[in-house]
Amino acid sequence: MRYALVTGCASLSVRALRRALLVSLVGVVPTVVRPAAAQDVPNREAALEIRKRFVMDLDTLQSKFLALSDAIPEAKYAWRPAPGVRSVGEVFMHVASEYYVYAPMSYGGARSPVIPRGPDAFKTFESKSTKADVQKHLKEGFAYAKQTIEGLDPAAITGTKKLFGGDHTIIETSFIMTDDLHEHLGQLIAYARMNGVTPPWSK
Repeated sequence: MRYALVTGCASLSVRALRRALLVSLVGVVPTVVRPAAAQDVPNREAALEIRKRFVMDLDTLQSKFLALSDAIPEAKYAWRPAPGVRSVGEVFMHVASEYYVYAPMSYGGARSPVIPRGPDAFKTFESKSTKADVQKHLKEGFAYAKQTIEGLDPAAITGTKKLFGGDHTIIETSFIMTDDLHEHLGQLIAYARMNGVTPPWSK
């Protein structure tokens, strides 16, 4: 999973989320400095607000992923820009895999058993990338992530946890996840445009 920032229109949503989080947390949690120190860890009130904003952004992303998956014809799902690069369908399935695994884990929740552990399991999952597969797993993966994250006790999402090779707060892991998902949305927008498909929300 890559954590690069997205460029273009997708990054605007990330910046908007960051501004909203910073405004909402003024007086609740101090300015965040990495690595997280004790004074940077969100308390209960802050953690609940961060989770609410995170889920709101996931809702927006999901609506666009689903709209784009509808707009791209089935015949284009096997298209890839170059050998060795994920196809249209594989990128969508990669997004679904993040819903099943990394999104819930970013808040300390359990990963879904739909994808077993190990890189080979992810490759196998992504390879089943027809339009029907994509739409099924985008919906089911998103539902799993949202239910798991919203179901966590507030005490479980405060403090820090060991994720992605280090100690992180949900402020950091929220941005890791949304940055990555916005990047893949931008990738799919580029794929669609290269195949003559206009994203439905751009019409």
